[in-house]
Amino acid sequence: MNQEPALPVSRETLATSLFGDRTPLMERYAEILAADGVERGMIGPREVPRLWDRHLFNCAVVCPRIPNGADVADVGSGAGLPGLVWAIARPDLRVTLIEPLLRRTRFLDDVVKALDLENVTIARSRAEEVDDRFDVVTARAVARLDKLARWCLPLVAADGVLLALKGSSAHREVGETRGVVESLGARSIVVATYGDDQLDVPTTVVEVTR
Repeated sequence: MNQEPALPVSRETLATSLFGDRTPLMERYAEILAADGVERGMIGPREVPRLWDRHLFNCAVVCPRIPNGADVADVGSGAGLPGLVWAIARPDLRVTLIEPLLRRTRFLDDVVKALDLENVTIARSRAEEVDDRFDVVTARAVARLDKLARWCLPLVAADGVLLALKGSSAHREVGETRGVVESLGARSIVVATYGDDQLDVPTTVVEVTR
C-alpha cells in the first residue's frame, strides 16, 4: 500500500513544538521584528512573510545542540538572530549579543526590555575586543568561515564549540578553508543539519570544536 505524503505542519503547531510555553514570547518578538525591526532597518520588508520559516524556526531547531546552562555568544547579532531566539526558547542559557553598531544595539536593548529577558547581555563591541570565553559561540550570515573563525574561535572556551549557521555553501566553504580554520585551533570541523523532519529547508550548521 502506498503511504500518503505527510501533511505540512502548521506554523502554530511547529511553534508550540519548538518553544512550548515560551511561544507567546516568541510571537511578541516576531511582532517587534515585523514592525519596529523593519522600520529601523533590522530586517527587510520582504522577510516579513517568511519571518517564522526562514528566520525564527531556522534558528530554533539548533537549540537541542546547545548544552544545558551554557554561556553563549552571538557574534554580529544584528536583529538578534540566532541569539535572541535561543535566549527566548532556552531560559537556562546565558546569552551575550555582540554587536558593534549602535543602532543595532539600541534595537536589541529595546527588545530585551520589552520581553523582560533576564538571561541576555548586550555588548556593543567587535568580537576581537571581547575578553570573555564562552561554551558556545555562534554567528549567522556574518562572514565566510575562515574570517569568521579568526573572529570567533578566540572566544570559544576549551572543549567549546563554534556553531556557524550557514546555507548551501557550507560544504564548499569547509573544503576551501579547512587548513586556515585548523591553524586557528580547530580540533574538528563538521557540517550538520537540524530540523530535517520539521523544516522544508533544514538549517545547515558548521560545527567547529576546540
